[in-house]
Amino acid sequence: MPPTEQWPDLLLDRPEFQYPDYLNVAVELTDRIVEHGMGDRIALIGNGRQRTYKELSDWSNRIARALVEDYGVVPGARVLIRSGNNPAFVAAWLGATKAGAVVVNTMPMLRAVELAKVVDTAEIALALCDSRIADELVACAKESRFLKKVVCFDGTSSHDAELDRVALGKPVRFNAVKTGRDDVALLGFTSGTTGEAKATMHFHRDLLIIADGYAREVLNVGPDDVVVGSPPLAFTFGLGGLAIFPLRFGAAAALLENASPPNLIELIQTHKATICFTAPTAYRVMLAAANDGADLSSLRIAVSAGETLPAPIFDEWTRKVGKPILDGIGATEMLHIFISNRLGDAAAGATGRPVTGYGAKVVDDNMNEAPDGTPGRLAVRGPTGCRYLNGSRQTQYVRDGWNLTGDAFVRDAEGRFHFASRTDDIILSAGYNIAGPEVEAALLLHADVAECCVIGVPDVERGQIVEAHVVLRPGVAADAECVRRLQDHVKSTIAPFKYPRSIRFHDSLPKTATGKVQRFKLKEGH
Repeated sequence: MPPTEQWPDLLLDRPEFQYPDYLNVAVELTDRIVEHGMGDRIALIGNGRQRTYKELSDWSNRIARALVEDYGVVPGARVLIRSGNNPAFVAAWLGATKAGAVVVNTMPMLRAVELAKVVDTAEIALALCDSRIADELVACAKESRFLKKVVCFDGTSSHDAELDRVALGKPVRFNAVKTGRDDVALLGFTSGTTGEAKATMHFHRDLLIIADGYAREVLNVGPDDVVVGSPPLAFTFGLGGLAIFPLRFGAAAALLENASPPNLIELIQTHKATICFTAPTAYRVMLAAANDGADLSSLRIAVSAGETLPAPIFDEWTRKVGKPILDGIGATEMLHIFISNRLGDAAAGATGRPVTGYGAKVVDDNMNEAPDGTPGRLAVRGPTGCRYLNGSRQTQYVRDGWNLTGDAFVRDAEGRFHFASRTDDIILSAGYNIAGPEVEAALLLHADVAECCVIGVPDVERGQIVEAHVVLRPGVAADAECVRRLQDHVKSTIAPFKYPRSIRFHDSLPKTATGKVQRFKLKEGH
């Protein structure tokens, strides 16, 4: 934990953010809902089954017992979970949280080398993994000095894996660990622009704050809502939108392991979903489907985040679907959305105004507030904020009590914030944050590559795509086969979504007198 003088100012005085000294967020999202008489309501839909709140409470209690009694989990132990979006992932996360663990959720697309960075940073000894995708995690464990055991669970509805068999033999009651409201419950990993895994620490109270703030105020989530979306539960955007928000208010979450736009549309139509979380890229595809007859009428709100929502998509969605589409911006460091458009107060091309409880301003490099209409760095503070685990970047992200998100924004005269660019040149592609240096490192592992530089370039469908500028070793042909070879190599080395969709070959890269690649020259012409 960084020293308290390096923390951002935390604005916790609002009545909705007053919590008891001892609080376990997993209990609040399951057992407490059952106590309120909603045990028979549907909590989770996925992989062909529907789970009630009573079933989810019992399931997560059994997992918690198994983790404590059979796998030695103690309060504060870090437990990694690796799975696609399915009910078993949610149950494992809740069970580990009830057991007092600090949970680290990871995406199924990550390879062993990427998982190793997470394991080493958080010093993780136990991992829970969907049995269908265990290979990369097992490979990571074989080389790791920290990861001692990988326990598999069944991500389908069959309950046929080790953790399931152990848990099914346990009683359905469990006295959850008496965690403090400001005990760490979750480590959210972000690579930023460096490619180095950085963990952001979030307390039990933080996970409730994003529901009791944004989800209640902006979305008005209630028991009759059915929530769908594409972001991985391993992202805080996905964990909030597809697990914390619906479970906090007795709603249902319909989960998809492959949340492609066509699959999302089918899910919306089948379960009459009312709230959808995805990126602008997917909304563009969904609009085209709506033109061909897809029925999206059950939606009352579409939430767009991950990259800025282009004004034409906002206008077309509002006109053709006839339901609000709300742009918003969040950050792993802040946990979830802190600036958003609202029902009745949404404008094309604007990200919106601060969520109640948060303050935002546009500043220059000296933290002086910029006049309206002038681009500058976005500074935010509120009830959540950045705390890096062993973070050398803490003082770069937090200055004078404000969180500097790495985004350039403009505030207009009406107080709305408009996205301008990323100040750190991170590549935002179809809602994913991609660090250029990480892709460069993967390319440089290939024998054909002598030098490379990776940038983000504009793309109509994805917002940006990853473009690699490559100098090949002597004798290697710069042809289409080489492009495919390098793309396949990146896909097999790191998460496939990070691969360069465009590769350009050069005899040399433009550099300064000190040898630094001049990225701006590579971006010229785009």
